[in-house]
Amino acid sequence: MNAPLAPGVQPATRKLRVGDRDVETDSEGYLRNLDDWCEDFVHAQAQAEGLALSEEHWQVIAFLRAYYAEHGVQAQVRAMIRHFARTWGPERGNNHYLHEIFPRGGPQKQGNRLAGLLRTKGEH
Repeated sequence: MNAPLAPGVQPATRKLRVGDRDVETDSEGYLRNLDDWCEDFVHAQAQAEGLALSEEHWQVIAFLRAYYAEHGVQAQVRAMIRHFARTWGPERGNNHYLHEIFPRGGPQKQGNRLAGLLRTKGEH
């Protein structure tokens, strides 16, 4: 397990090529500037993470961005499960399936990264 960063210490910065420009992310791929988010960022970050995007990925990303815009915080996994169980049905709208399609940290980590949102509280 990684030790938490000291208060005020930021993880290392990386550059991700998005279209014709470089976008700064932290060492795990979270955007440094949330205004840098665009669909091209999603494609570039997904490729960097070895993730082939499906329509379901885009639906989760859209949900995460809309939830954040409405509530000012990232969606908890429970809210995602509730929403996607109604949208996709219980066979796919569950914690196991969401982690299956977002294998690098589940929808709360990998999903938030791709959605251009910040790390969730308590994440290090």
